[in-house]
Amino acid sequence: MATQVTETSSQFELLRQRRFLPFFITQFLGAFNDNAFKNALIILIAFQGVDQSAESSRLLVNVSAALFIAPFFLFSSTAGQIGDSFEKAMLIRAIKLAEVIIMLIAAIGFVTQSVAVLLVVLFLMGTQSAVFGPVKYGYLPRQLTEHELVGGNGLVGMGTFLAILLGMIVGGYLMALNGAGLWVSVLVLLVASGGYLSARRIPLTPAQEPGLAINWNIFTQTWKTIELTRSNRTVFLCVLAISWFWFLGATYMVQLPNYTREILHANETVYIFLMTLFCIGIGIGSMLCESLSRHRVETGLIPLGAIGLTAFGIDLYFATPQTGTKGLLMEFDEFIRQAGSWRTAMDIVGIGVFGGFYIVPLFAVVQQRTEKTILSRVIAGNNILNALFMVVAAILAIILLGPLGLQEDELFLCLVLMNIAVVGLIFFLVPEFLQRFRGWLASRLGNG
Repeated sequence: MATQVTETSSQFELLRQRRFLPFFITQFLGAFNDNAFKNALIILIAFQGVDQSAESSRLLVNVSAALFIAPFFLFSSTAGQIGDSFEKAMLIRAIKLAEVIIMLIAAIGFVTQSVAVLLVVLFLMGTQSAVFGPVKYGYLPRQLTEHELVGGNGLVGMGTFLAILLGMIVGGYLMALNGAGLWVSVLVLLVASGGYLSARRIPLTPAQEPGLAINWNIFTQTWKTIELTRSNRTVFLCVLAISWFWFLGATYMVQLPNYTREILHANETVYIFLMTLFCIGIGIGSMLCESLSRHRVETGLIPLGAIGLTAFGIDLYFATPQTGTKGLLMEFDEFIRQAGSWRTAMDIVGIGVFGGFYIVPLFAVVQQRTEKTILSRVIAGNNILNALFMVVAAILAIILLGPLGLQEDELFLCLVLMNIAVVGLIFFLVPEFLQRFRGWLASRLGNG
């Protein structure tokens, strides 16, 4: 039997235990594969001559985003029921085996450069991710004790964003090589196979509600899933707060390339640098949550995260250096010599770090305060709302950057002002968060 982590142990002790390590590797490889594939597909569409029309390229990129997000609306409610009613290790193995099959189809698409096949694969990958999400976050509270939840979620958050970053970089790098299709095909197949092998080591995790009668009507069940998520007021408000984080995070990540090109007048090397800082920042923030919360589910960190997101978001607008010349994009070494460039970089890191402080405790609260028999379905409701918020974020960005004529840095400032209003409302509705923040701050200053 694995040694339990004590309240004074480091979260890294979990990485030595079978109840966590195989699961961590499995979800890390899954996130890596998703992003390596998506970035390779976008590069194939946008840069490698599949269609030289700029309008067609933009259309395909937007269609790609829609195809990946659509399954979260369509299948999350069913996935939540499945996650509650079946043993989780078996489910994860089945999901990862499906990923291997999907990547075999992807290999055919890359080798033949068939965008149609790859778009089908993208939809299937979105479906697989939609099914995996409720199982993934339902697994943790079944295998971890309450004082391990924050540390475990922190490790998963760190691993997820590191996997996103590495997947984007490796997928983009391979697409620049001769025979790119073959290289990417080999990569996604190997990673999917590795994910399946690691899933085979995940220990037995009994179903939370075996024998649950599954409603296969996605429309009626989606509504029932949202209603179930609303059954606990605090949990539902945490779900909304998580969805708001993805509203912010998706906008930052999607607009960062255009921000780099249009505002900083820098090339893709600077974009990769800033994206790296953003993902590392979230990883650091996620990892620090355990020590800051002292192995508890500490809701006082949520206002701390919101304050930091706001402060660094505002400073990003005022710190943005007026660099370069539009149309003549700077390389990385030229950018970092510009006055104000490092301030911009630190703001990006700060947004990531405080984003970690914000999101990890919210997930832990949802896992801790939801009845275990309905946890996967509540996580499914969370995923549905996350997807909805990201779609609204994309529509808002289109409107603000298009008809209203805002620039990317102005869009980011609008986000920060909206953040003040949204989190202010959340803290008003859940006064516990601010009360715990005052208590947490007093305890830290008292010990200091």
